[in-house]
Amino acid sequence: MKNHFTKTIVAIVITITLSSCSKDDGPSYNEENFMAGFLTNSGFSDVTDATTNGGSYEFGTEFTPLVKGKITSLKVKLPAINNALRVTIWDKSTPTATVIRSETVNVSAADTEQGFDIADLELTANKQYAITMNSDDWYNHRRTGNTNATYPVTSGNIRIDSYKWIGGTTQTYPTNIALSYYAGDVSFNFLQID
Repeated sequence: MKNHFTKTIVAIVITITLSSCSKDDGPSYNEENFMAGFLTNSGFSDVTDATTNGGSYEFGTEFTPLVKGKITSLKVKLPAINNALRVTIWDKSTPTATVIRSETVNVSAADTEQGFDIADLELTANKQYAITMNSDDWYNHRRTGNTNATYPVTSGNIRIDSYKWIGGTTQTYPTNIALSYYAGDVSFNFLQID
């Protein structure tokens, strides 16, 4: 009796498992982060200095996802602690960039990359967005010989279209372009969904 009961339970478990598997599940993808590939592919491999308590700036990158996906978390590395760092995701496809997500994160350790889970933010393939932070602390990345980078720079499924900055503490879309350096380490984890 016990043996028959065990066989019945095993048969039920196998049936449920097989019925929950579908050929339509599609491929599974791994999360990716563009930062390391961007720094390497752009040539911004020299960290020339770290600024703390400098002037406040809104700065970051304009980017285009090459596939449909979603931002699952933010990544930040600063040379100083900042318990109220504002990170903004912008829709750049509108005539004036529109804020689609603003997060305040607690960077509780200096010189350490930290991740911050956020509610997933879906991105459309081949649509331009931007990610910026507002800070008075940053790392300054330059190319060997201080030459200009050539954009766009592709890293995985993310194409970095430009680096921009603007002075001040307000949440204002940056308009100044810099080609000879990249300041700030703000990025995100991206997961392809189609």
